[in-house]
Amino acid sequence: MNNFVKRTLSGFVFIVIVIGSIILNQYTFAGFFSIITIFAIREFHKLTNELPNVNVNQFIAIIGSVLLFGSTFIYTAKLTEFPIFILYGIYILIIFIFELFRQKANPLNNLAYFVLGQIYIALPFSILNFILFIDNWQPIILLALFVTIWVNDSGAYVTGVTFGKHRLFERISPKKSWEGFFGGAAFALMSGYIFSLYIPEISLLSWLVFSEIIVIFGTLGDLIESLLKRTVQVKDSGNIIPGHGGILDRFDSMLLAAPIIYIYLIVIFAMSVYR
Repeated sequence: MNNFVKRTLSGFVFIVIVIGSIILNQYTFAGFFSIITIFAIREFHKLTNELPNVNVNQFIAIIGSVLLFGSTFIYTAKLTEFPIFILYGIYILIIFIFELFRQKANPLNNLAYFVLGQIYIALPFSILNFILFIDNWQPIILLALFVTIWVNDSGAYVTGVTFGKHRLFERISPKKSWEGFFGGAAFALMSGYIFSLYIPEISLLSWLVFSEIIVIFGTLGDLIESLLKRTVQVKDSGNIIPGHGGILDRFDSMLLAAPIIYIYLIVIFAMSVYR
């Protein structure tokens, strides 16, 4: 019971902070998610550095992720006309040169996992900026991404525990079931319907598709992080959130869902579904 109370309270506080950072203003979003990006990239490289012949410098990886997130925020918020991404590109080149002088056993492994961290962690968090500013400033659309992930997770858990018999991907995540997957998908449709009432300019059908894209790619993102943890033989990516594990454990679904959702939003905006 104590663990349940701790998990519930920490989960509630976490959700309130995420929602507040998104809807308050663009700078609270940038500040909070910059910090989240730092913790996520740190956890990722803490895990990958457990692998043989991998030794990525966490500090330089953190700087790279912050540069990418910061430059995308500045660009999407239209705070400057300077091509700010150039700084990130220069930094990546410097890291490749820097690896020459580290004298580590497997420099190619280090470079490969450094780049993987930027693509797998820093890029999806940076894409959140493009979703937030897809039409000047759209916090409700970005909020819908996270709320749908939470609704899907909750629905999948409830239906999975109640009816789950057929394993979804037993080799990677033994507790997930097909019943839970389809239950979460059904709950997510309700989330899509509710958000269609707040932004009716996006059609109900588009919102429902939005929700199911998140279900599919959010589930795949969860499985990919489970694969990473199983590879290095750990239960959680960290322990920063009591009862919930690390930052990666809370944002794993977003890492794959956000890029696909951004592409989807570009498509429906181009098709004038949103007017």
